[in-house]
Amino acid sequence: MFTIEHDFDATVITLIDEGSPHLQEDVSVQAFEDCIVVEQLDPRRDEPVRITLSLTQLRDLGAALNLPEGVYRLRRAAPHGTDKPENG
Repeated sequence: MFTIEHDFDATVITLIDEGSPHLQEDVSVQAFEDCIVVEQLDPRRDEPVRITLSLTQLRDLGAALNLPEGVYRLRRAAPHGTDKPENG
């Protein structure tokens, strides 16, 4: 399950774990103009763990989810085209 909220300076998506006997803490994804912040509470330390991704890193992550093992660099196919993975 997830929720979507639009704040003044960010869109906040909260991912709520359900359906497993070993549930994880909620994950908050905050989309700002220049970065994405992923946050989850660490129950052992009782404090949030935060990862900040640039928009380029987010783009690369999205591409990596659909590619086999290897080393890649994304390149633009055309001025208004889609990014194409380049193995190397």
